[in-house]
Amino acid sequence: MKVGSVYTEKRTAGKGREQAVPERLGGTDFTGVAEGPKFKALMSRKKKFIVPLTVFFLAFYFMLPILTSYTNVLEQPAIGDISWAWLYATAQFIMTWVLCIVYVKKFHKFDSEAEDIVETELKGDHRP
Repeated sequence: MKVGSVYTEKRTAGKGREQAVPERLGGTDFTGVAEGPKFKALMSRKKKFIVPLTVFFLAFYFMLPILTSYTNVLEQPAIGDISWAWLYATAQFIMTWVLCIVYVKKFHKFDSEAEDIVETELKGDHRP
């Protein structure tokens, strides 16, 4: 049994208690939902959103230590005695907050779309 996996038959519910995780909840075949075209399209859109966002974040984040360690580019004064390194570091904080806000707003839409897909499955309406 994999702990915390959605594919396990049982999950721990605290202090050794276990509860069964049914494959069907309320008559819904979640495996079937996950294999359906609507859910697959949703997962594809989520990946198309999250992968570039993650790549951008990591590239932007790791450029500061790379540029400060191996070049002199960020040592030049930008505004008075403030160097480009300080501006870049400040931009990282701004970038983090902006990406978090964008991520949360986008994933609220994804979550509501996922709920719609499950609702459709619960009603038994399987139109693509």
